Amino acid sequence: MSNPSTSSDNATLHPAAAQSRVRKSTLHDRFMANGSVVSIAIFFLIVCLLFSGITDAFLTAPNLLNIVRQSAPLLIVAAAMTFVITTGGIDLSVGSVLALVATLSAVTLQAGLPWPLVIIAMLLLGAAVGAIQGFFIAYERIPAFIVTLAGLSVIRGIALLITGGYSIPVEATSPFTVIGRAWFLGVPVPALIALVVLVVAYLAFNETRFGRYVTGIGANAEAVRRAGVDTRLTTLMVYVLSSTAAAAAGIILAARLGSGSSNAGQGFELEVIAAVVLGGTSLFGGRGTLIGTVLGALTVAVIGNGLILAHMSPFLTPIVTGTIILVAIWLNFRLFRGAIRSR
Repeated sequence: MSNPSTSSDNATLHPAAAQSRVRKSTLHDRFMANGSVVSIAIFFLIVCLLFSGITDAFLTAPNLLNIVRQSAPLLIVAAAMTFVITTGGIDLSVGSVLALVATLSAVTLQAGLPWPLVIIAMLLLGAAVGAIQGFFIAYERIPAFIVTLAGLSVIRGIALLITGGYSIPVEATSPFTVIGRAWFLGVPVPALIALVVLVVAYLAFNETRFGRYVTGIGANAEAVRRAGVDTRLTTLMVYVLSSTAAAAAGIILAARLGSGSSNAGQGFELEVIAAVVLGGTSLFGGRGTLIGTVLGALTVAVIGNGLILAHMSPFLTPIVTGTIILVAIWLNFRLFRGAIRSR
């Protein structure tokens, strides 16, 4: 039989070994806690390496800058959607808000409204749409899926009614187009705008009470409410953020394309949600990560760009893209579930 004092002596005689075991356990816990971000980072690198091997143009500076410029609207809205999904909600109307704002931007510019006022008015419009939807979700207790699905239809319908199905041009000489087409220090302005939004969103999500309330509502809304937090107002505000971000994306898109169209942003909400979930944010709420969202959005953008460069049929592109995203999210989910069990 083993002597109990022996194990105690071993721990005393070998403190370095004990510290090593503690260190390994800590590293393992950290890896499992951030497993979803690590896995999407690895998947992102694999996708980049795959397309760089298939096509010669993928890793060129012009193409990489093009990816960043085109993914700016996706990054902006995905950052806001991270707040929404972390609360356990969802916003299906962001693509329609984008289309409505792009359309109204072109209409108001043609009417002679100064472009700074157009930007302010469109952002306020986005905030108002989010407040209306957030009211029904937070105060009237209607499921977010139903409210934003209705919003998707109504808002897109308004855009179609305004345009009659046609694109409305923006004057190429208008300073408004600078937002979507200009470059600063060799970097596209839309990418710089997206960077600012991401930094602010990261700080708000990780370093403020609001961010902690958002996570708490997704994990246990009743406990947060009993702690004295106005959970309904916080929930309303995340939808205001989401629609405002969609409005900003609509402004950038209209400025880059030089027109506003009611058909803009079709399927955009699915790309945004895929990017957020792909990055490791739980669809059930209570867990979110802005870093993962950035990687998820860039992964979605890289897949779309790489398939185009690989001259894949446009009819096959959504099939391949959807399959890749499904597999990546499934692997993420499996990894996170493994982390939960290990605890």
